[in-house]
Amino acid sequence: MHDLALPLLIGLIAIALAFDFLNGLHDAANSIATVVATRLLTPAKAVAFAAFFNFAAYFLSLAVPQLHKVADTIGKGLIDKDLVTPGVVFGALVGAMFWNVVTWLKGIPSSSSHALVGGIIGAGVAHAGLSGVQWTGLNKTLIAIVLSPVLGMLLSMLIMLATSWMGLRASASGAEKTFRGLHLVSAATYSIGHGLNDAQKTMGIITVLLYSTGHLHGDFGVPHWVAISCYIAIGLGTLTGGWRIIETMGTRITKLSQHQGFSASAGGSVMLITASWFGIPVSTTHTITGCVIGAGVARRASAVRWGVAGNVMTAWVITIPASATVAALFYWLTTFFQ
Repeated sequence: MHDLALPLLIGLIAIALAFDFLNGLHDAANSIATVVATRLLTPAKAVAFAAFFNFAAYFLSLAVPQLHKVADTIGKGLIDKDLVTPGVVFGALVGAMFWNVVTWLKGIPSSSSHALVGGIIGAGVAHAGLSGVQWTGLNKTLIAIVLSPVLGMLLSMLIMLATSWMGLRASASGAEKTFRGLHLVSAATYSIGHGLNDAQKTMGIITVLLYSTGHLHGDFGVPHWVAISCYIAIGLGTLTGGWRIIETMGTRITKLSQHQGFSASAGGSVMLITASWFGIPVSTTHTITGCVIGAGVARRASAVRWGVAGNVMTAWVITIPASATVAALFYWLTTFFQ
């Protein structure tokens, strides 16, 4: 284990919680894009709504321990936990935060999750070489990069088509009222799924930091105080909101009806909760973007602004290598102080 002064340990935990806060701010758009785009809620109410349900995911994680597997994947499933050092954790977090800030300023809905994955891999490889990579966990995550938006798109299309068929005899006003209520429920569920998957990523980082510095004894498990701290941080970050990204997600990709908003957030909810169950750190940004596109395509393919969607996809492709490179650089800088 690596000896680390208590002030430095507290400082690294604070940086991890800052990343969690930034994740919530950056990803607020994921939870509320559809309710803002359809004017189901005002932006201010939508942000508070998403923050509340992001934090509510904490109670679901307590009730269903199976949903804690994402923290294990991040903490020990990407880089061998016995090779992790405080310098690796610092490099990973700074690499991820740097990319998050760049994309937030540009209004690009890139993935905080894959920025963190890239950061862990970049700093881990800079420290221990490729031998430290846990290929099973990494391959599972990389496959999810492709599958989560594709499956989200298909699932949202199916929900859209199935509910359209079920509501053939409903009046326009009756259908609108029904889908307003269903949309609110599905958006709440999506926010819970977002909290479940994304807060755990920081939980995994802090837990492996505690393990690597000898402050975690017994089995590799997330301490209760770490879990509650991460859910509070991501909830506060969501409450702050990321308005530029909300505009891209909610209005620039496609225009949404209440029916489409419900279909997109319902499809996203299923994807995120399923991924959390299997311990896969998927991108909530990728997932909801695929779902929004699916809901738009179900109406007609021309309803989607494919140029905007293409720019988003380009950001996805470069997120991991970009954050990995920055993380490796910052890890290298820490070696001058060892």
